[in-house]
Amino acid sequence: MANTISKAFVQQFQDNLIHLASQKGSRLRASVTEQSVTGEKFNFERLGNVAAVVKSSRHTNTPVLEVPHSRRTATMTDYHWADLIDDEDKVRMLISPESNYAKSGANSMARAFDDLIIAAATGNAVDGSGTNVALPAGQKIAHGSAGLTLAKLISTKEILDGNEVDEEERFFVLGSQQVSNLLNTTEVKSADYNSIKALVQGDIDTFMGFKFLRSERLNLNSTQRKCFAFTKGAMGLGIGKDVSTKIDLRPDKSYAHQVYLSFVAGATRIQDECVVEVLCTES
Repeated sequence: MANTISKAFVQQFQDNLIHLASQKGSRLRASVTEQSVTGEKFNFERLGNVAAVVKSSRHTNTPVLEVPHSRRTATMTDYHWADLIDDEDKVRMLISPESNYAKSGANSMARAFDDLIIAAATGNAVDGSGTNVALPAGQKIAHGSAGLTLAKLISTKEILDGNEVDEEERFFVLGSQQVSNLLNTTEVKSADYNSIKALVQGDIDTFMGFKFLRSERLNLNSTQRKCFAFTKGAMGLGIGKDVSTKIDLRPDKSYAHQVYLSFVAGATRIQDECVVEVLCTES
């Protein structure tokens, strides 16, 4: 009977996991460029710009313009999560979409995806030759002993605009205290800006061209929270194996049932010009 339970419940548990993940899953995964990957590493290809040349006469030679090509490499990492369930009644509860086991597993996987993306956004990227590439100083906004201010948002927009970054699909990742900073800003409080107040209810809204994504997993160094803005094309997520689920009997654990989830993925910053690090002071 125990083996039958394992086989019968695994597909329903997998379906429930996906259902939960679509509602309470990663807050950042849908905002980055995603690729399926085979192997330990994956290269995101980058093409630079070349200016057009003047055609000075009729029948002139066709110019050969070499477009600069470079790469950013994402290394695949294995992630997994497991729990043991002794009581058969609890095993039966695995089929429920509200199962605590399904919720816990789905949320754990979602947080791992967000951690990957956050670490890659402002950390060192790796180019095609294996060299670490830091985010340039010109793509960083100092904390200035202040939280998230309107001036910092304006500066962030100015940096992206100055780099001729596409105005579509711009995102800003911030923490709960930065949301409070914005809500306490005079301009944001006014009726002309009050769409951002939807953040209080946890909704994603847009302000100054940015779609805000709240995350409590951003790096906090002493009193400095590292927020960042980016575009979808700036960040790459390689998926070697998406989240999979197994439920197996463990004879070595008094025949308890083990719920096991895993995935293989890696992330990297593809375009430095499209990412801006914004340090914010938290009191």
